Amino acid sequence: MTTETTTVDLPETLAVLVGGRYRTEDVPVRGGTMRVAVWEPEGGDASAPTVLAVHGITSSHVAWTLLAQAMPDVRVVAPDLRGRGRSRDLPGPYGMPSHADDCAAVLEHLGIEQALAVGHSMGGFVSLVLADRHPDKVTSVVLVDGGMPLEPPPGVAPEQLSQAILGPAAQRLAMTFADRPAYRELWAEHPAFTPDWTDLFTAYVDYDLVPDGDGGEWRPATRVEALQEDIRELVDGDSLLKALENLRHPARWLVAPRGLMDEVPPLYPEAARDRWTTELPDLQLSMVEDVNHYTIAMRQEGVDQIVSHIRAALAD
Repeated sequence: MTTETTTVDLPETLAVLVGGRYRTEDVPVRGGTMRVAVWEPEGGDASAPTVLAVHGITSSHVAWTLLAQAMPDVRVVAPDLRGRGRSRDLPGPYGMPSHADDCAAVLEHLGIEQALAVGHSMGGFVSLVLADRHPDKVTSVVLVDGGMPLEPPPGVAPEQLSQAILGPAAQRLAMTFADRPAYRELWAEHPAFTPDWTDLFTAYVDYDLVPDGDGGEWRPATRVEALQEDIRELVDGDSLLKALENLRHPARWLVAPRGLMDEVPPLYPEAARDRWTTELPDLQLSMVEDVNHYTIAMRQEGVDQIVSHIRAALAD
């Protein structure tokens, strides 16, 4: 199958933001093609290191735009995961092994022998499983407010897990919208993104909409069934627990002090941090200051901090 290179299907807000180093490719994977964004290093340096940037559970490659801009000497490869973004029509099964194998197929197809895996939120879980299933493809991993098993609230049944952990992020997947401005209005009320709205937030939200049949309405790109299948693995999935047991790559764990709704306690409270740094003594924990679960990767103050850890990992 021939890879198609394209920059179509970009909202104007994103096309303006991503810059001249950016392109997208549709890469063959199980069941179809996966949309992959590539920011090439300035000057076309073929020997430049590669960062494989893996997004969160209801996100897309657009979340990594500021990171790519902050690292012009690095190749950043960021797929839309199966069931999300412009890869939403790829079939199940989903789950961390499927996502990890997809990422390995992307690297193979692009001719990239090894990459530093950087995963935000669920992308951290994918990165760990990728490192376990395809160890030769990964140099090390950087986990951005993700990767370690989550603690569900007491008494929460499996079918309630997505709502309990993600809240509005899960609710909006069942909604439809008249147009992009209507979707922006929903996000503008999200406490993690207020009070200062940015161009990246607009591009991120605009890219997330896809047509909802022939009725002229729009819906979020993430498929509900992908969310439901994936989120159950973030607590005690077999592939994740195996990856942690077998962890042999250098790993950095960057944690936000506030959660998905800009709340305290964060996704990983102190007890969780203590548990996993005790069980994994080689895990390098760092707190990222004055960010929440989203802005750790999508505001400049968060990106500036995580870039320093990524550069340290590249230098190892």
